[in-house]
Amino acid sequence: MTHEEMNELLSRAEAEISNGGNLQAEKLCNDVLAGLLEVPDDSGSSHLVFRSRALRLLSESLARRRRGTDALPLGETALTTAKEAKSDPEEAKAIANLGFIYHILADYDRALEFCNTALTMFRHQSDAMSEARILIIFGHVYTSLGTYNIALEYTTKALTIYEALNDKQGITHATGNIGIVYGQLYDNERALEYYNRALDGHHELGNRAGVAGMLCNIGNTFVASLDYPQALEFYGQALAILEEIDLQGFIANVLNNIAAVHFRMSNYGTLLEQYKRVLAIREKIGDKLGAADQMTNIGELYGQRSFDGYDPIKAEEYLLKGLAMTEETGAKHSLCDTIKMVANFYKSEKRWQEFAFYFEKYHDLEKEVLNEETQKAVELTEHRRQIAEREKSLAVERARAQATEVLLHKTLPPSIADRVIQGELRIADHFESASILFADVVGFTKISAQMPPAAVLGFMNFVFEEFDAIAAKHGCERIKTIGDGYMAVCGAPVKHLDHSERLARMALAMMEDIRLPEDIRKYLPEGTRFQLRIGLHCGEITAGLICSGKLAYDIYGDAVNTASRMESHGEAGKIHVSDEFKHSVETLHATSLQFIRRGEMEIKGKGMMKTYF
Repeated sequence: MTHEEMNELLSRAEAEISNGGNLQAEKLCNDVLAGLLEVPDDSGSSHLVFRSRALRLLSESLARRRRGTDALPLGETALTTAKEAKSDPEEAKAIANLGFIYHILADYDRALEFCNTALTMFRHQSDAMSEARILIIFGHVYTSLGTYNIALEYTTKALTIYEALNDKQGITHATGNIGIVYGQLYDNERALEYYNRALDGHHELGNRAGVAGMLCNIGNTFVASLDYPQALEFYGQALAILEEIDLQGFIANVLNNIAAVHFRMSNYGTLLEQYKRVLAIREKIGDKLGAADQMTNIGELYGQRSFDGYDPIKAEEYLLKGLAMTEETGAKHSLCDTIKMVANFYKSEKRWQEFAFYFEKYHDLEKEVLNEETQKAVELTEHRRQIAEREKSLAVERARAQATEVLLHKTLPPSIADRVIQGELRIADHFESASILFADVVGFTKISAQMPPAAVLGFMNFVFEEFDAIAAKHGCERIKTIGDGYMAVCGAPVKHLDHSERLARMALAMMEDIRLPEDIRKYLPEGTRFQLRIGLHCGEITAGLICSGKLAYDIYGDAVNTASRMESHGEAGKIHVSDEFKHSVETLHATSLQFIRRGEMEIKGKGMMKTYF
């Protein structure tokens, strides 16, 4: 088997795991491991990388099937092999995989330890995709710990990264996980909102297993709100899809959910058939504990006197078989529940000697389980306390960082602010073509001299906020204000091919009447009307960040000076533009914009120019 073939098989295995096809994924991984035995040992580090990757995916698939004990040694070997291969990317992924396996094993301290190590490595490697995946695992761990606010924070961070990468599969996965956290919080409305968004995503991706999973989650939400008919409707839709794509393990899970709803509603008619079907699936896929649970479910049903097929002999047979199978798995919680079911059966049959034996056995095991749970609860409380302390100190840092981010976004254009946050300070960009606007409130200087300072500032803030809203609507960017002057640009820092048309429409919108609030208008002389004088020009500019003490984004070039001249040589209530600006708009075929020839005139510092209103 060639390395190209191995890579193809492992890529398919990854896709199968993402879509719930774990058994097929495991077969593909085992095929690669078998193929590696045929490759000479002296084939170099690539041999070890393929072995590590195959073991990692195999262990991840087993963990997803809740076989964490089987997955752990494979995951550890994957890590050892990655280190031997000296492959940092594969080592980081193997560490992340162990974090996931320890989460499945409910060893949350170890899970968080491995996850934190992997997160540091992914960030050092600038591997945003893997960073998002490990953040999802963090979300799972904190959900299991019951710290849902932290789970939401990590999962939302993952969603943000996936959105930045435009990874639709990741976006859909993270969205569904946010829904799960809200479901744990019993916030059914928000859980349904995110489930439906994820459902749309899976439909768009053609991921039928994902669609079925979201339908099942929606069904769970309706069970939580006691709307059983709706729950059965969604479970039925999920089951139909899973049967078409033949995902046996998921089929068993959904049938169990359906059976549980019918049991709650005392609808025993089809339960026996469903239970036996689930039992057959659990046995087929090697799920010993799941098969044991189904044995006891069948026994419990046969022992229901309200069940038409009531049969105490069969009830005892299935219950004792289920008990023996559960004892073999060593799952104490399940064993405790099963012994209680057996004791209750003998009680209902008035077989007091057997009842006493199993009730005492249940009582002893329950004390043992409770003691273990108490110890775990103490450990969990201590772990949550440590998390709370760590989060408290981190909250201060996050608050400072967030305040800085908010301030930067208010001070600088968003795209420039994001570059500054990422550590880029020497920003100087060249734009071959952009449009510049200068505007001035005509007559305001004279009138403002008679107004209180607070009213002057109130007026300017109100007007400039209106202008900023207009700029945002048209994709333009305010550069700065100087007194009652306003300067904006379009085509920088975000490029727009239609920058001249956008800026023209912004200027027209600015010319519309602005209704001032009464607390400002009362200081103005009766009948006062303000008019703008606007100048527009387009051309080549340089845009950059000035960071000598204070950060400021500004634009430079002859085009900026010409736009300023268009404003200063203009007329009140009119938009004065250069011949170059007019030509730029006309090449865009913006027929609704009309120009009135002003003729040639002397422009200070520019000479004779042909301009228009």
